Amino acid sequence: MKYLTKPVVYSLYGLSVALIIIGLVIMSRSPQIATSSFPNHAYNVLNKIELPVSKEQEATIGRPYTDMNVEIAQNYYDYRGTAEEQKKSLIYYQDTYIQNTGISYQLKGKSFDAIAVLDGEVVDVKEDTLLGNTITIKHSSNVTSVYQSITDITVQKGETVQKGMLLGKSGQSNISADLGNHLYFELIIDNISVNPEEYYDKSL
Repeated sequence: MKYLTKPVVYSLYGLSVALIIIGLVIMSRSPQIATSSFPNHAYNVLNKIELPVSKEQEATIGRPYTDMNVEIAQNYYDYRGTAEEQKKSLIYYQDTYIQNTGISYQLKGKSFDAIAVLDGEVVDVKEDTLLGNTITIKHSSNVTSVYQSITDITVQKGETVQKGMLLGKSGQSNISADLGNHLYFELIIDNISVNPEEYYDKSL
């Protein structure tokens, strides 16, 4: 058996080092190759999964009207308010005082558009001799919105609505006849009526 000469040994050492370096380079580049070869449609699927979550987080409660000149005609009855504020929030009908569980909005006696405050489903549309025409919409997160004294209704029961969609116009009711043309709006969260003014522009 012949011994290897020094030039051959040096050549083998050099070849071994070169192979090790090449192997390390290939291993370091392999994650990039795997990432670049990942199917584009997989990223699209992941993005589609994330989008609804972001959309839900950004859902905020809007106002039930579009005209910024609309004012409060009668406020929500708040037990934390002053005696004077509470007095102004009482509805007087047939010798009876009723605590106002919503807010009545007015535009100097003029009619104005009423819109959906959130995406949802219309669960009830009815005529009421006392409250006027009424629309009830069920939203996510156990939120319900109620519109009363509304005319020219453009939606029907079972219809899906989007935030900002036209529902009808302000009108009149017998229970608040002294207000004239107005829109009564009530916001119910977890089956409890709350002050809508404290929830506008806030997320669910």
